[in-house]
Amino acid sequence: MPEYGVEMMFGNGPIFLRCLRIVAFILFVWPLVGWADETTSPIHEAAYTSTNTERIFQFEYRFEVPPLPGVTGPAHLYVPVAMETSAQEILAFEIETDLEGSIETENEYGNRYWHAIVPPGRQVPTPVVFSYTVKRRILRAGDVHDDEESAAQYLSANSRVAVAHPILEPILTEIRSASPGSNQTARARAIYDWVVDNVEYKKVGTGWGNGDTFWACNERYGNCTDFHSLFISLARTEGIPARFEMGFPIPTDRKEGVISGYHCWVEFWLPDVGWVPIDASEAFQHPEKRDLFFGMHPADRFHVTTGRDLRLGPDHHDRPLNYFIYPYLEIDGKRAEVEISKEFHYRDVTEEEAL
Repeated sequence: MPEYGVEMMFGNGPIFLRCLRIVAFILFVWPLVGWADETTSPIHEAAYTSTNTERIFQFEYRFEVPPLPGVTGPAHLYVPVAMETSAQEILAFEIETDLEGSIETENEYGNRYWHAIVPPGRQVPTPVVFSYTVKRRILRAGDVHDDEESAAQYLSANSRVAVAHPILEPILTEIRSASPGSNQTARARAIYDWVVDNVEYKKVGTGWGNGDTFWACNERYGNCTDFHSLFISLARTEGIPARFEMGFPIPTDRKEGVISGYHCWVEFWLPDVGWVPIDASEAFQHPEKRDLFFGMHPADRFHVTTGRDLRLGPDHHDRPLNYFIYPYLEIDGKRAEVEISKEFHYRDVTEEEAL
């Protein structure tokens, strides 16, 4: 381990501030160190220092279902409803629409969704607006604890997330060489570094964006879903539970604006620590923040759903959803091939405005 002086690790200033930093180090960083057979800590201290620890914003999720002339059977509409977590509090939530619907919960991961039936043969568009007020905090390693049995749910393969497949072996050989021994923290860091070093964030042609491990292994490029599906495949193969989370980016460089689309990220689980957040695609795009995105999620995101291969209750008859972030429509038990227009907007607000 490098020799860090007291001033370097805990800063200068009044003694009470230095004591607070020491306490924070013991609570958040030390449990992750896992020094066994390692000469340096795989978790960087930068992941635990940030001035923007909390923010409140309003988020508008607006979409429109087109007219459905000629449709005579039931048209079931499903829309994800954001969850509350240790890092995210929903202060207010409203739905504006003329449709009758109800909020339901899927069984596998506890995701919530709004389920409504669009009247058969509807001749006019159906606008819907979900309005949230959200308090978002930094999420740090160990903020969320689960027991081993609960975490084991995130060891199995998904339809596009392979586990223990031969295509992973050449990559794992490199990763194991970079992290010899049984230290799971070091192994997870080696997986993260390999993905950041060897997969390129770009959206060219077709095939990217499905969160497909085989695509990521073969093509070595894609968006956040491809980065994180590969990380999950490698981690689960090494016996490290890892879960896929989907939501939206909430920029920190401006107070309000339109959001073009989703973002996703991952948490992996360590015994005696709990869930550890990472964001490999953001680390690729912002190399100076690589260490920060291993062990922390800033308050720059809005968590909506968790997991893959989702089935939304007894009225969902077509194949499971690869992931769930946009409205899903089924007509006569089949995925509807219609264009649902979408728009997302956020605005930072003060605590007074949020009341």
